[in-house]
Amino acid sequence: MSRTARVAGAALGVLALTGGLAACGGDSLEDRDSSGGASGSSGGGGAKGSLVVGSAGFTEANVLAELYAQVLKDAGYSTSIKTVENRELYEPALEKGDIDVVPEYAATLAEFLNAKANGPKQAQEKPVASSDVNATVDALEKLAEPRGLKVLPAGEAVDQNAFAVTKEYAEKNKLKTLSDLGAAKLKVRIAAGDECAIRPFCAPGLKKAYGIDVAGIDPKGVGTPQAKQAVKDGTDQLVLTTTTDATLEQFGLVLLEDDKKLQNADNVLPVVNAKDAGSDEIAAALKKISTALTTDDLVELNRKVDAERAKPADVAKAYLEEKGLLGGS
Repeated sequence: MSRTARVAGAALGVLALTGGLAACGGDSLEDRDSSGGASGSSGGGGAKGSLVVGSAGFTEANVLAELYAQVLKDAGYSTSIKTVENRELYEPALEKGDIDVVPEYAATLAEFLNAKANGPKQAQEKPVASSDVNATVDALEKLAEPRGLKVLPAGEAVDQNAFAVTKEYAEKNKLKTLSDLGAAKLKVRIAAGDECAIRPFCAPGLKKAYGIDVAGIDPKGVGTPQAKQAVKDGTDQLVLTTTTDATLEQFGLVLLEDDKKLQNADNVLPVVNAKDAGSDEIAAALKKISTALTTDDLVELNRKVDAERAKPADVAKAYLEEKGLLGGS
């Protein structure tokens, strides 16, 4: 499952649990130690026990899993990473204790558990996630606790839907926010998934919340190179992507601020198996990441992996050292 597909899927409403496995590419399992090599063994001395960190397999998930694994290893645990490329599989594994820790997204997981608990239809009619991160995390905690899951505090870093235009278009029309775009009374064609036409986070939401005049949808996908190229070329004016898209600069694009909070709060946060990994010591180690990590940090970490072809393990280690988060600091 790609990062953009993950975010778009959450914002499109509630992903039906039926058929979800095929949509995310099936069951791909891989274990590797926290140094990034494929392995069935755990890394480090592990005097305090072993922990398995889950990853959904896309760039950002891999980097976050490495950050978690390495900071936990530094705290004295033996760590390994298990890649499970869809939530329908890794969330039950987290409940069972086959996975101990997963980097998650508040709104997306809240709606996933809402659908799991109440059924997709009811969950879509009564969503629990919103643009309020505190309210979203509170709802998530209530859904997670009965399943034996413990939700740790969310950080500032957020990976959610976002809209971008070219720098030239923004400068010419004095645009910094989506409200500016609405006030400019410009007709815009959006490069996005074809669902954008009916989903509340996309065209209908842009019209209702911001008064943006949407002239049409160009179904090139969410944050795909083709979608961004269409905006760069002027075929379209607005592209649906994510707040941690590391390739916007390559296409000469800039994000417009979602100043009226149309999008749900998909802040990054750790979720752990309460029985096996619910200790205060584990929470304290993971809090280092949540406290330090920003959305801009995630963009840069993603860029180093995707553009510079650096290994997630190396990128994570360099970040932790730069921030002074290793060595008992």
